[in-house]
Amino acid sequence: MDIREIQKKLSIFSKEREWDQFHTPKNLAAALSVEASELLEVFQWLTDKQSRELDTVQMADAEQEVADIAMYLLRICDVMNIDIEAAIEKKLEINADKYPVEAAKGNATKYNKRIN
Repeated sequence: MDIREIQKKLSIFSKEREWDQFHTPKNLAAALSVEASELLEVFQWLTDKQSRELDTVQMADAEQEVADIAMYLLRICDVMNIDIEAAIEKKLEINADKYPVEAAKGNATKYNKRIN
């Protein structure tokens, strides 16, 4: 998957429809939040076990919502000139410091809630 090529396709798609006027960082962030909520809706009322064993309709719905989330995320990065790959690398380094293996392994407690 070539992130820059996908962003180019999304930009062309938006320009052809004259949607750039609506693709402000605020609006794209709101749309991203809505799509994330729609993904969550796929799992609403399912047990943890059921959430791991989606039927074909549920899986298709999840795939569609994941695609929407990814597209909005890439679009907001493009509009804001954020290099998503660099941002992820930087955040991984930050998280490695926040969650050292010896303190975080098998532990779901947030880093600022841990008792040392």
